[in-house]
Amino acid sequence: MTKPRLEKNVWVLIADGGRALVLRNEGDEMYPNLKVVQTYAIENPPMHEQGTDRPGRTNDAFGNKSSVGQTDWHQQAENRFMHTLAADLDRQHEAGAFKSLIIAAPPTALGELRKAESANLKKAVIADIHKDWTHMPIHKIEKAVTKALAE
Repeated sequence: MTKPRLEKNVWVLIADGGRALVLRNEGDEMYPNLKVVQTYAIENPPMHEQGTDRPGRTNDAFGNKSSVGQTDWHQQAENRFMHTLAADLDRQHEAGAFKSLIIAAPPTALGELRKAESANLKKAVIADIHKDWTHMPIHKIEKAVTKALAE
């Protein structure tokens, strides 16, 4: 199996549950030059600001009471964001905007993105990198992607 390469015009998605950066390599494999194609972000306040009600309680047939787990609205918003991102990338891939995609995201976000990927988009993904680089400047992302693909 050959290692994925950061060739010219390969798209790189840097994402977490609340923001994403889509970059295109305008350089080559030796000297990448990532340029911003698109940015995404959602406003997702902390869980304690989204819901203050206590979890509900249930009674079973024997009179036992138990609590119902609290809904994590914050995580649900992040999951919806990843599904929206996958759908947008799929539309752009279908339109011919890119042929190959490298994804760098933390494991939870990457797992949710994988659930939402179409079969066509899955074929375009040449590498998954389990890292959160959303706070890094682009010149450091270039080095980090190159290093991760070389390993």
